[in-house]
Amino acid sequence: MAQIELDGIERIFTLGDSQVHALNAVSLSIEPGEYVAVMGPSGSGKSTLLNLLGLLDRPNAGHYRLEGRDVTTLSADEQAAVRRSRIGFVFQSFHLVPRLTAAENIALPLMLAGMPVAERTGRVERALKDFGLLGRASHRPDELSGGQRQRVAIARATIMQPAMLLADEPTGNLDRHTGQEVTALLEALNAGGMTLIVVTHDPVMGGRARRRLMMEDGAVKQDLRGAAALQ
Repeated sequence: MAQIELDGIERIFTLGDSQVHALNAVSLSIEPGEYVAVMGPSGSGKSTLLNLLGLLDRPNAGHYRLEGRDVTTLSADEQAAVRRSRIGFVFQSFHLVPRLTAAENIALPLMLAGMPVAERTGRVERALKDFGLLGRASHRPDELSGGQRQRVAIARATIMQPAMLLADEPTGNLDRHTGQEVTALLEALNAGGMTLIVVTHDPVMGGRARRRLMMEDGAVKQDLRGAAALQ
């Protein structure tokens, strides 16, 4: 399970002659199975935090422990191995491979992991059924609706059974009804024990999380839990 501990995380970007502190002394713990919304204005550090949690970026200072392991000390290859096996990603723009079918997109992480064909096929078929995509298995992304594309993206993100799912504005490109369906799908995964961390500008989606991190100027200004997070 994805126990997360951040201690004094700093992320600094150099733009011309100036330095931008995208994350400023961020320290927090996230328990396994938590449902956390990361909110705040544009430029507050939300996506930078998500990229660091997903091992897509490295901090300039501080330590990140995932499941008791200091992943900031790992090599790029070691981080990639952790990312493949323990972390799933869902993005606003889906990031599906255009030339691959829905089934092939879902199977991609299994192929990269070297899973045998028989096991891979069985797991993809279960995912297609679980995510309501059996009738769309052979369709390419441009033949799918936005909601179907996001379901494919979520199926791909969770096919390796990660401990943590990171979602960056997962309903941002969807209409309200489809967004609610995708939110319910993510929440069902969380109810099954997967740690869910969502970056969102949507107050409705943010209000559904059991914990809200309110960011401003690269720092966590408020950490609301329980009833306070749902107000």
